[in-house]
Amino acid sequence: MILGFFMLEGWEWIIIGVVAIVIIMWGPAKIPEFAKALGRAKGEFNKATKEMNDAANSDAPPVNAPAPAKKLKSKDELLLETAQKLGISTDGKTRDELTEEISAKVNVLAE
Repeated sequence: MILGFFMLEGWEWIIIGVVAIVIIMWGPAKIPEFAKALGRAKGEFNKATKEMNDAANSDAPPVNAPAPAKKLKSKDELLLETAQKLGISTDGKTRDELTEEISAKVNVLAE
């Protein structure tokens, strides 16, 4: 029986050593609090793991996921869009003509 106790493998001795150090450092009164803290930590870890798995398996984007990046518009697209919003016809006009008309319209609106 005693011989069986000394035939423990390396990792078993490590566990026994850690338990002995914990008892020496914190005393026997703190062990239940330590066990509760470990249990809570394990529960939080399991909860987070489940949420990650659920998010990975669902088609919906994660709650805290950033919004997808919008395609940046070119200067010409922005110029055409601005002119159309101001009610300026864009057919057959150059960029300079549209810029002048937008400036004139904005100045009229600002007065």
